[in-house]
Amino acid sequence: MALRDELLKSIWHAFTSLDVDKSGKVSKSQLKVLSHNLCTVMKIPHDPVALEEHFKDDDEGPVSNQGYMPYLNRFILDKVTGNFDLQDFNKMCWTLSFRKNLDQSLLLISNDDAFKIWCIFNFLSEDTYPLTVVTEEGYMMKKGHKRKNWTERWFMLKPNSISYYVGEDLAEKKGDILLDRNCDVEPLPDKDGKKCLFLIKSSQKTFEISVSDKKKKHEWILAIQTCVSLLRQCRPAPHREARQRRRDLRLKLRAEQEELQLRMKELQLANEAKQLELENMRKALEEAATNAAEEEQRRLQTQTELQDRYQTDLEREQMVRKEMEKQVAQKSTELEQYLQRVREMEGMYRQLEDALEDEKRARQEEEAVRKLQARLLEEEATKRVELEEFHLRQQRAISQTEAEKRELEKERVAKESALQAAMTQLEQLEQERQGALEQYQTVMKKLEDATNNTKTWKHKVAEHEGMLRLIQPGSKGQQMITNWGPAAFSDAELTLRQKKWQEGKNQTAEAQ
Repeated sequence: MALRDELLKSIWHAFTSLDVDKSGKVSKSQLKVLSHNLCTVMKIPHDPVALEEHFKDDDEGPVSNQGYMPYLNRFILDKVTGNFDLQDFNKMCWTLSFRKNLDQSLLLISNDDAFKIWCIFNFLSEDTYPLTVVTEEGYMMKKGHKRKNWTERWFMLKPNSISYYVGEDLAEKKGDILLDRNCDVEPLPDKDGKKCLFLIKSSQKTFEISVSDKKKKHEWILAIQTCVSLLRQCRPAPHREARQRRRDLRLKLRAEQEELQLRMKELQLANEAKQLELENMRKALEEAATNAAEEEQRRLQTQTELQDRYQTDLEREQMVRKEMEKQVAQKSTELEQYLQRVREMEGMYRQLEDALEDEKRARQEEEAVRKLQARLLEEEATKRVELEEFHLRQQRAISQTEAEKRELEKERVAKESALQAAMTQLEQLEQERQGALEQYQTVMKKLEDATNNTKTWKHKVAEHEGMLRLIQPGSKGQQMITNWGPAAFSDAELTLRQKKWQEGKNQTAEAQ
């Protein structure tokens, strides 16, 4: 019985694929071909005349599913022995049905895979597949109970009743024939000029029905007998049973879905709490990173400002040095011009006045040079103090944290290199100062020569015109000579300042 049910599922697909106009009926010629193929695949002897003998009417119209079932059960399924290949049988039914029910352009898998899915679908489908669903409708003649006249009505067969209407639009319902397990249906001989008669016996009334041909008569009798048989077995209509199973399955799935949603909600709440915790941790990390970045930015900005200030001071010192070199060169030129004028004096008094004027001018320039040298030395001392402060701040910043010390080690080395370069430049400036001192001594020698010449002229004037007192420079102590002239402090003071600077540097190194 289980094999027959499985075979009926595939045969139903093959039968419906032959129903091109979707009327629920198939022509006899197509059913002959289908029956022959079924007998060939299932290795059953085929009788080509059996189908015509089963339907002995003269009507060549199509046959419905219910009309084909008796022939199928008697001549094919009752003879099945099971010695055939079930896959070949399914393949034959699939070949007939897939062209009508499957769009090849929308198929995303191969035909073999589609065939396998179709076989799985048939295996998992309901036992009472649509082959047992009884649906029949059409116009028939009904004999009245009172007037005994025949009236054409539109009949519609349902699982437990037959409803009849005035027309197929179902606008006006005339009555129902209730079906139960005690109902019966039997054919009647032709009488009163009516053919194809059959009788429906219900628990309340008896109805005489006339149809247009024997085929419809046979189909209606078979359909009504099938409904009565289902009612006698206390089985509900297949579609209702399937509907109840689907309803139970939906309720079960709904309960499982609600339970799953509840679990998902709990997991979602736990996930949201975890996400909130992670978000708080991420915000804390971002805030810490932002603070560290701001601190690093402020430190780099301060360092950049110090470097820019140091570079500006160096450029200013270079400009001042160039200006002093120009002034020294200019003073040398003026001195040469002065000596040339002294040699070219035409008269004694005029030469004496020029010499005194030149001496006075030289003293004024010397005083200006000394002031300029004092100012430059003060700037140099200020720069040294700033460099010492910068070095102390750098050492203090290095001692704050060891991590920053590793990061700033390269920058400190660069600063030390810059400091060494600055010391080198100071040494070069010292050398230049020595050169300027030599030049200054040369100029002083020339001034002394000029003074001696002035004294010579003074004696000559005293011999001729009497005593004349000339203004002469006073004696001064020995001073340091820099590139810009005499220094603002002595060698002892310079040695003392260098000693203090070295002691401060040593203390900073020990503190690290």
